[in-house]
Amino acid sequence: MITTAANVNDITQTLALVDGIPPVAGRPGHPRRRPDALLGDKAYDSRTVRRELRQRRIVPVISRKGAPNIQGLGKLRYVVEQTFALLHQFKRLAVRWERRLELHNAFLSLACSLICWRRLKRNHS
Repeated sequence: MITTAANVNDITQTLALVDGIPPVAGRPGHPRRRPDALLGDKAYDSRTVRRELRQRRIVPVISRKGAPNIQGLGKLRYVVEQTFALLHQFKRLAVRWERRLELHNAFLSLACSLICWRRLKRNHS
C-alpha cells in the first residue's frame, strides 16, 4: 500500500506500487518479485504505464479510455472493491483523521490484520 495526499491520481503511483511488491514465497527457487499481470480500469490507461509494465514483464490488462470495458474484468476488480468496503467498516479509515502518516498506516495495517484474522477464523469454524 502507498498512502498519498488527498486527490492524487492513482496512475501516478502505479509503478511505485508494483516495484514495491515484496518477494512471494512458494515454489522452490527464487521467490517471485512481480505479478504476471496487472488489472486496471480506465483510470490506469496510459501508454507510459503500459510500456513500463511490459519492460517489467508484466502483462497490462487495462481497459482503454473510450472503448468498451474488457469482458470479465469486473469480476476480478470485485476483489479490490470488496477490500475497500471491508476497510471502510473501520470509521477511522473511511475518513482520514490522523495528520501523521505513520499513525494512519498503523491503523491501516491493523485493519488489514483484523480482516484477515476474521476471515481465517470464519473459515476454520
